[in-house]
Amino acid sequence: MPEIPALDIFSDDPQNLTSTIQLLLLLTVLALAPSILILMTCFTRVVIVLSFVRTGLATQQMPPNQVLIGLALFITFFVMAPVFQEINEEALQPLFDGEYTQEEAFEAAAGPIKEFMAQHTREKDLALFMGYQGLERPETLEDIPLTALVPAFAISELKTAFQIGFMIFVPFLIIDMVVASVLMSMGMMMLPPVMIALPFKILLFVMVDGWHLVIRSLLLSF
Repeated sequence: MPEIPALDIFSDDPQNLTSTIQLLLLLTVLALAPSILILMTCFTRVVIVLSFVRTGLATQQMPPNQVLIGLALFITFFVMAPVFQEINEEALQPLFDGEYTQEEAFEAAAGPIKEFMAQHTREKDLALFMGYQGLERPETLEDIPLTALVPAFAISELKTAFQIGFMIFVPFLIIDMVVASVLMSMGMMMLPPVMIALPFKILLFVMVDGWHLVIRSLLLSF
C-alpha cells in the first residue's frame, strides 16, 4: 500500500513543502469556486433579475430559492457554453495532453473568459479599478489584469441587472397603485391592497407569458 505523503508546512524537505503548498492552493481554489462562478459569469445578472420578478409579483417564497438558483445556474451554463468550450479546447485539452504547463494553461484559459467579461464591462467601471491600481490605459485585452477586470465586470452586471429589474417592476407598480386607488375611493381602508393586487399581477404575468419574456430578454442581453 503506497504511503500517503504527510502535510507539513514546517518541513525542511523542499519537495514535500512544494507539494504541501500546491495542495493548499488547490483547496483554496476549490473553496473559491462558487465565488468565481458568480463573479466571472452571467450568473449574477440572471439570479438578480429572477429575484426582481419574484419580488415584483409579491409571491413571497414562490418560486422557492432553490428553483430560482437552479434555473439561474442552467441559464448560466447555456450562455457560457461557447466560452467553456473554448477554454476546454485551448487550455484544458493541451494541459491534459502535456502540451501546456499549468501556467500556460491558466493564461490560455484566461483569454476567453476575459473576452466575455470585457464585452459586458462598462469602461467607467474598468477605469475605476485600473486607476486605483495606478495602471495605464490598456491597449489590448491581455493588458487588463483579472484583479481589475473581475470587480469591474461584477459592478457592471449589478447595474445592468437593476436596470432590467426596474423595467420589470413598472407594470407591477402600476397595478398596485390602481388597486390601492380603487380601494381608497370605495372607502375600504382596512383591506390590504396587496391581497387584491396579487391575483391580478399573477394573471397579468401568466397572460403575457412573463417567464418566457424575462428569460428571452436575459438571453438577448448577452
